[in-house]
Amino acid sequence: MPVVVTWDHIHLRSPDPEATAAWLRDILGGEIVRAPGRIDVNLGGARIFIAPLEGESAVSAPPPHPHQGLDHFGLTVKDIDAAAAEIKAKGVTFTREPTTIRPGVRICFIRGPEGISIELLERDKKYT
Repeated sequence: MPVVVTWDHIHLRSPDPEATAAWLRDILGGEIVRAPGRIDVNLGGARIFIAPLEGESAVSAPPPHPHQGLDHFGLTVKDIDAAAAEIKAKGVTFTREPTTIRPGVRICFIRGPEGISIELLERDKKYT
């Protein structure tokens, strides 16, 4: 019998967890949830844990794109053009403008906090 999994969380490290959480709230509509010693964001049915960088420990800069390992995470929107216009009005950098990659699928990419790449997708149900 195969292992059955469901998503629990994404864990980010940030030099400024408050600013990262605020960005996810202000740009993507996430809900900030505070607990002793941590800050989480509920976003689109998933939890994002945001941990501070600890002490004076050196950390690596985000790798340049493309790179091996986790590349980005994707979020579904209902109207990608309206979502993109709203996000652009908030000053967010787009690394790929909204485009149709195949019939029924439109995508774009934005740069999130700490250089995180976030894909927004609109899927037409008649093609799924």
